[in-house]
Amino acid sequence: MALILPYYCRLFLLFPLQTGRALGENFRESLCLGEVLSLWLAVLPLHSQGCDLPALPRSVGFFQDTFSFRGSVNACVDVVLSGVKLLEALGLEPADGRDHAVLSSRQDLSEAFAHFMERGAAAERFFSDAKAFQDIARTASEHPAAQLYVGGNAALIGQKLATNPDLKILLCGPVGPKLHDLLDDNVVVPPESMQERDEFHLILEYQAGEEWGRVRAPAANRFIFSHDLSNGALNMLEVFVSSLDEFQPDLVVLSGLHMMEGQSKEMRHRRLVEAVASISDIPTDIPIHLELASMTDQDFMSNIMHQQVLPLVNSIGLNEQELLFLTQSASGPHASLAAWSGIPDVGMVSDILFWILKEHGKTAERASDLTRIHFHTLAYHILVTVDGHWGNQAAAVAAGARAAGTQACATDTIDTSKVFLKAPLEFVTSHTEAPAKISLNPDEPVVHWHREGISFHFTPVLVCKDPVRTVGLGDAISAEGLFYSEAYPQ
Repeated sequence: MALILPYYCRLFLLFPLQTGRALGENFRESLCLGEVLSLWLAVLPLHSQGCDLPALPRSVGFFQDTFSFRGSVNACVDVVLSGVKLLEALGLEPADGRDHAVLSSRQDLSEAFAHFMERGAAAERFFSDAKAFQDIARTASEHPAAQLYVGGNAALIGQKLATNPDLKILLCGPVGPKLHDLLDDNVVVPPESMQERDEFHLILEYQAGEEWGRVRAPAANRFIFSHDLSNGALNMLEVFVSSLDEFQPDLVVLSGLHMMEGQSKEMRHRRLVEAVASISDIPTDIPIHLELASMTDQDFMSNIMHQQVLPLVNSIGLNEQELLFLTQSASGPHASLAAWSGIPDVGMVSDILFWILKEHGKTAERASDLTRIHFHTLAYHILVTVDGHWGNQAAAVAAGARAAGTQACATDTIDTSKVFLKAPLEFVTSHTEAPAKISLNPDEPVVHWHREGISFHFTPVLVCKDPVRTVGLGDAISAEGLFYSEAYPQ
């Protein structure tokens, strides 16, 4: 599958994600893994190797439940700034860390921010007090260091893929004038999604080593919060599904289920049932990817897993916080673990990923379409697939790792002076079954192992030393992984 090239640059055959077209029509391109691991392999940087990303023609449909007042889905404007600077601007004193499932005051915000900053973990919370949120949002948007970006998981994935001129993106969500200006020209917004005003999410970033009172961040990350009722109601999902007949996408991306936690349990249950009915109307020959995000309600996550959305999608993307919450919600492997300590243990992560596909994925006996999971954490990524459904996994997981390094450092290629290797160089593949012990080999930067009909592809990440921006990294990783994936016609 791989040919050795000069400077240990590996060549892989890349396919556009297919849904029934003859493979002979595919345009095959190469991905240089030397860029992904150029520091570790001590090779020349990418610009010296002549490796470029491909331009693969296809259309992609994106749904995101976002926020606005009526008829919306998750597309918003992110207000990004230093969390410490915003809390200081609000006149808040450093607080002891404490998690809150829902924020209702400035004090809750200060405590929750300190809680996750101390762990270097990403999180997202709903702010229940509309007026208090508006006051905080006004202070944030007027701060001289604040920057505005496209926000919402599906919008960010679409924006990332839209940088390829041969892709067309359909985005359904509450799109106001500012967001519309920020979107790439390749992103198509249905008229029903346009609205007069923008919706805002606040992204509080912090750097590794940054301090807030007695809290010191072990890694760079961000804390997100919003008052987003309309988005949480999945108001634009029906519009999105009705647009698919005309748009004819090759791939559908769903996200924003976490925003539903701001709804009452009765509203959440009703809309989730209606959403499942709408998702079921998507033609079965179109792969569906679901991007998860930070959640707090274990019953809601359990419903998504067992009887609602998970069986309807082909692929999911998630990080270490979401993976642990998922297994805790369904009493899966290592559910007693309260939180990760440092870099997530590869064997534990592998056990949980295997369990998800074995217990909730597609089998001959189970009516589930789930066959792919793209897991990403700071130090490494794992792409897990059920055999016979996906191809090109090595290139896909490597592309996601490269995207993590370049986007965090805001560079077009990996700059070896700005990144470092944080992944374990040795690990075991399981703690529940007879494990294999793996030592990473620079000649094989993507490691593969197999377990009962399920394939694992692991790659380290070159971590940015001083990240310019942390929000949207998971979405960029998932976007690149999907772009380089091949879905076998079923």
